[in-house]
Amino acid sequence: MKLRIQDNSIRFRLTQTEVSNFGTTGSCVATVQFPNGNELVYQLTIGDKIASSFADNTIDISLPKTAIESWIQSDQVGIKGELPLENGDKLSILVEKDFKCLTARSEDESDMFPNPKESH
Repeated sequence: MKLRIQDNSIRFRLTQTEVSNFGTTGSCVATVQFPNGNELVYQLTIGDKIASSFADNTIDISLPKTAIESWIQSDQVGIKGELPLENGDKLSILVEKDFKCLTARSEDESDMFPNPKESH
């Protein structure tokens, strides 16, 4: 699972296996380890609604089960939502399927979703 953070925006990208496993187990977890022994954990879980939290070095994004089931079983690219922040701003959340790039990359893309623009 890839994590992208920019300002008040969090985006998770999942491979085919991660999407399938998430549908089966109800969670997807990844960890970034740092030289000083600290870790940043980011995870996707099932909840009643779109929600987020950050505690104990863990970013948790929860999505409603009905939205997850629809996303997994279709060509739908992502699930997005916005959560209000205490200062009046919003946290933008996007969870999406990770597509193969259209240009060659050194990254292993064998488990990524076929890019819909590949045939053009």
